[in-house]
Amino acid sequence: MKRIVVLISGRGSNMEALVRCCAAESWPARVVAVISNRPDAAGLEFARAQGIATGVVDHRAHATRGAFDHALREAVAAHAPDLVALAGFMRVLGPVFVHAWAGRLLNIHPSLLPAFPGLHTHRRALEAGCKVAGATVHFVTEALDHGPIVIQSAVPVRPDDTEGTLAARVLVTEHLIYPRAVRWFVEGALELDAGRVRQRDGQAQWLMAEPAAVGGG
Repeated sequence: MKRIVVLISGRGSNMEALVRCCAAESWPARVVAVISNRPDAAGLEFARAQGIATGVVDHRAHATRGAFDHALREAVAAHAPDLVALAGFMRVLGPVFVHAWAGRLLNIHPSLLPAFPGLHTHRRALEAGCKVAGATVHFVTEALDHGPIVIQSAVPVRPDDTEGTLAARVLVTEHLIYPRAVRWFVEGALELDAGRVRQRDGQAQWLMAEPAAVGGG
């Protein structure tokens, strides 16, 4: 039985999706802990209600990022996870943490990486005139929002989209692809080689939601 620790900073909707799918689909795994860098993170209440251990490593209590990374590494290690999943965890992790979980650290980012790493992804996609937007699950490396891609989802950008409406539609797909990626990991269905990820069973590593109509000539 694989052990999963999820890191959050806020409401943790992707964490909820992982917990619910793990139970509903009978993964060979369980979420053993949810840890936040913010004591007021709403997702902690959901985790407690499910009987999942919770913890807080407040970044504001540490003078340097390195000190925070050390403290977070120890808090995570106490649960002996096979996988660490970042689910809206809004802190940049340094090498102390990333190296400790190399190859066992996943993140979901609300853009089609490598486009738009960092914040305000939907606003930037709209400003750039993108015709599609989406989300990416990837293995974490030291480079911010980069690393071998496991799966991506895409939605068409509508002419009347705002930052909020686009974000909401992309979030729906995040709740589909993140559980899929984590399930593949715990089932041993992912192969990482030379910076690329292959799904051993040949399952599609992309999801196109709301396909746009194709016009005829």
